[in-house]
Amino acid sequence: MEDITFAALGLREELLFAVNKMGFEEPSPIQSRTIPLVIKGKDLVGLSQTGSGKTAAFALPSLQKVNLSTLATQVIVLCPTRELAVQVSEEIFRLGCGMDGLTCTPIYGGASMDRQIKSLRRGSHIVVGTPGRLMDHLRRGTLKTESIHTTILDEADRMLDMGFRDDIETILGDIRPQCQKLFFSATMNKPVKRLIDHYGHEPETVSIERKTLTVSTTDQCYFEVRNRSKVEVLSRLLDINRIRLGIIFCNTKRTVEECYESLAARGYSVDRLHGDITQQNRERIFKRFRDGGIELLVATDVAARGLDIDDIDMVFNYDLPQDCEDYVHRIGRTGRAGRDGKAVSFVYGRDVYKLESISRYIRHAIRREKIPSLEEVQGKRANKMFEKLKDRIEEGQFQPDSPFVDRLLGHGYASTDIASALFTMLQETDGREGVSISEDSEPEGTTSRPHNNRSRRGGNSYNQRGGGKPYHRGTNRRGRSGKTYFRKAK
Repeated sequence: MEDITFAALGLREELLFAVNKMGFEEPSPIQSRTIPLVIKGKDLVGLSQTGSGKTAAFALPSLQKVNLSTLATQVIVLCPTRELAVQVSEEIFRLGCGMDGLTCTPIYGGASMDRQIKSLRRGSHIVVGTPGRLMDHLRRGTLKTESIHTTILDEADRMLDMGFRDDIETILGDIRPQCQKLFFSATMNKPVKRLIDHYGHEPETVSIERKTLTVSTTDQCYFEVRNRSKVEVLSRLLDINRIRLGIIFCNTKRTVEECYESLAARGYSVDRLHGDITQQNRERIFKRFRDGGIELLVATDVAARGLDIDDIDMVFNYDLPQDCEDYVHRIGRTGRAGRDGKAVSFVYGRDVYKLESISRYIRHAIRREKIPSLEEVQGKRANKMFEKLKDRIEEGQFQPDSPFVDRLLGHGYASTDIASALFTMLQETDGREGVSISEDSEPEGTTSRPHNNRSRRGGNSYNQRGGGKPYHRGTNRRGRSGKTYFRKAK
């Protein structure tokens, strides 16, 4: 079956520009099935797991219908938490980057009420907020609903579980009945169904079923690392594990190119695949990778589909996928045919919440690991070099160069010093080229822990600024101590 493109969904040129700029090549299942229905103006129920790409599924068609010539609020999005409200707002800004003059305001508790009031009075095409704070603005009269044509409930089941039913019903009751309503939920339980039956107008239901989950032969772990340090950490992991074949997944074509160029500059045997690579070149790269001509493949999800190789040792999620099913698809490339495999993910900041959703989806804990230090990497290299040298001596696979050794001995050098110098030179020629960054000191409490422990400390991070001096969350960039605040996870 032919792949569906974003252009085939009926989106405007400005939105297609943004999607292409973000590097997404084709819509996810929830996007391809819901966007045309929303554009037609139908009420909709989208049943899909968190991380399935549903934000773009409702944001793109909603942006399509926004009238930029008026600053009245036209779209309202209800989210269960402030973190999700901020995330959705940021995604809407990215998807609407081609729409000049677009405004979107996040509304949630804990932020300045005065600042939110000023933003709403100036005018905001789209408002994204939590039910409680939206109710506050409705009571104050700072949120006007007469121009709203689309109302979206994101994670409706979670909002009802958190006790927001009364607030949601008040908000929906204050909006015109003919307003289009979109309900997105992971489950269709009785409270969600009652809400939909009461406020929805003959909604279409789109349900995305789960695919096969992960296999037990794949070891899954993650590392907390900033974006600018991903290549360095990836290099350390590659040097320690010395894999034969590995795939590095990125979310966009631009990231694929950046990662590929950085690894190639460090001396790795690597190639890349994404939507801009011609089919002829894809087949050539596939063959080289399958035959062992290259060790590493940096790829997007779309480009890697159809890659059927049983000998892949490791899979890296350089970027966490947007869709939980894509995570399953990615790590299913290793640990095949009864072989052991390993899947490594890089996360930082809000990615931790996304990883928790993936962990719940696959019903498997994803272990947190400590980033290997430079000393550990060098020690691993030395051990491998020792074993390699020992095997070479025992098997007699070397040319006798006794005249050179005798000359050095004649100059008074000890045999142990000669061997140590040669060993050091061998290590230097075997090491990867590239500039290393300063290793960050380990903050307290960064030992490996189960994934369900929601500590948000920023350990295992690197800093290339200020001459490589490290800084942590709780310390500002000038090195002055700052307070660290922890909030209870919801």
